[in-house]
Amino acid sequence: MILPAPIDILPHRDPFLFVDEITALEPGVRASGTWTLTGDEAFFGGHFPGRPTLPGVLMCEAIAQMGAIAVLTDERYAGKLPLFGGLDKARFRRQVSPGDTLTLEAEMTRLSARAGKGSGRALHDGEVAVSCELMFVIV
Repeated sequence: MILPAPIDILPHRDPFLFVDEITALEPGVRASGTWTLTGDEAFFGGHFPGRPTLPGVLMCEAIAQMGAIAVLTDERYAGKLPLFGGLDKARFRRQVSPGDTLTLEAEMTRLSARAGKGSGRALHDGEVAVSCELMFVIV
């Protein structure tokens, strides 16, 4: 199976597209991919000067984008837009810096015609950097 490019599925665009590559996909169920931080991202300049650190909330957004890929590749949701409805149990466990590559994983635990839930994590070098549960509405 040839995997699509994230830009062909997600409505996000630079500078807010945080998935570089899809590495595994089961439409409507789960998706995995990567995001490589170049160090040129604008947020590193202010977060934090002298010790650039990827904001945890952006890692949660990257996981949500991975979840959106799982949802939007399910033909029931083609052309729809999943929007963040909530974030629970977020745990930040590891600092991520310029040059690091995150492995992003998202799994849908409930999908209906109008909303859903899922969970995911971002890993660096096999260690969990962040994990969270996601809720979203579909418009």
